[in-house]
Amino acid sequence: MNYEIIKNESLLRDFIDWLPELKNNECFYVALFARKKYCLEVKNIKTDKIQCRRFTTRKKDLYDKIRQLECPLDSYVIKDITIPQEALAVYISVNPRDLLLATKNGLIKFATLITQEYNGYNPQQEIMSEIHAACSRKIYFDLDFDHVDLNETVAKIKEFINEDCVKVLKTYGGFHVLIELGKIEKRFEKTWYKNISSIEGVDIKGDNLIPVPGCTQGGFIPHFIS
Repeated sequence: MNYEIIKNESLLRDFIDWLPELKNNECFYVALFARKKYCLEVKNIKTDKIQCRRFTTRKKDLYDKIRQLECPLDSYVIKDITIPQEALAVYISVNPRDLLLATKNGLIKFATLITQEYNGYNPQQEIMSEIHAACSRKIYFDLDFDHVDLNETVAKIKEFINEDCVKVLKTYGGFHVLIELGKIEKRFEKTWYKNISSIEGVDIKGDNLIPVPGCTQGGFIPHFIS
């Protein structure tokens, strides 16, 4: 038996179609995590989030790269911890990452590292972290909500911004609201951020990784509802 990462192929393919087209220097950053909060009975997971895999991808390759995560059960072993299916979740940066910027920042980072005593760093992981940090274009602004009513919160959000730039992603423990910045009407440009970020239940704001629709998130299947 294999890990099941793709739970709903149609939802995943629709999500991939929705993602922005990439420029030549851009990619998407994807990470597979094991999260303790999805599988509390596994006592040996000490932190909430363990990174099992991460990779970069072009839009056309995203589906196949996610499918490649579906290796045999018990293959994900991190620091002697065997990761169960129930703990897994796939996340992606919907804002493209800039490979040229990451390369420049990586050169600076490596120049610093090689002037110091080796401390166990992994060059591959260092450059992956630089790619993760190198946002190319902020197409979407993400707000992560937990422990609040979805319908009431979304209705409140739509009082402060035009509805056609709002996309809502239902997740395991709450929901993400993605604001498409290029579609914000002029009348909301100076007020939307202050008003929406003050709404009760906002946890994380900005350029976040989001769960991938159609893929596993602790047994839940994230999906867009608007």
